[in-house]
Amino acid sequence: MADNAQVMWLLGDDALERSTVVANCAMNRERSLSGSNGYGRELGLDVMAELTDRGARSACVRWLDLCCGSGRALSEAVRLAADGARGARVEIVGLDLVDHFVADSVPPELQLVTGSVTEWVPDGRFDLITCVHGLHYVGDKLGTLARAAGWLAEDGLLIANFDVHSVRRADGTPVGRGLTAELRRQGFAYDASRRRISRHGPGEIRLPYRYLGADDKAGPNYTGQSAVHSFYEHDPSTSPACRAGH
Repeated sequence: MADNAQVMWLLGDDALERSTVVANCAMNRERSLSGSNGYGRELGLDVMAELTDRGARSACVRWLDLCCGSGRALSEAVRLAADGARGARVEIVGLDLVDHFVADSVPPELQLVTGSVTEWVPDGRFDLITCVHGLHYVGDKLGTLARAAGWLAEDGLLIANFDVHSVRRADGTPVGRGLTAELRRQGFAYDASRRRISRHGPGEIRLPYRYLGADDKAGPNYTGQSAVHSFYEHDPSTSPACRAGH
């Protein structure tokens, strides 16, 4: 178990979410679906093509975007979906800690929710779950990945930017390859060069790490923006706390 003196300075969820690094209303505000700052570039995924393809096989397609910022890209997707999803109904949910959403009227197909990714519970499953650079500012990154995996539909896709270097042991050293190996064993794919994590289909995720807290003074990460380091101790007995969907 971690020495309390080593981790007492770490922030809990409430304090972290009040941090100016995390509660940043300007974050992700101008990001659109495509272009140099778009979802396609950051995730390596054409979101509209994904929704269109799924719309050809289903009467309703659901997309959840975690840490959606202003929701600009989601509003854009709603406008495009009528022509691009081949007649399927597209439902989009955006979740963000800060309620500085797009100012124009929100259509019924789009739901913008203010809340924490570590506490929010959806009302159903999703065909697509994305998170563009949002995990950099989440405390319990591993718990969030486990929860999100439980929200996927049977053939659903989860894809997010994720920097394994930001996951630390109590002594401050990166967990590193042991973590990526464990994630892969449990059905995730991790692209280390692009710092992307993905998963196809739901699963009960049991990661043998206990979350200790976060550091909002970690400084810039690979994006050049200030980010959050998340601290864990290896403890297989705590893995049920990371069960997907709980």
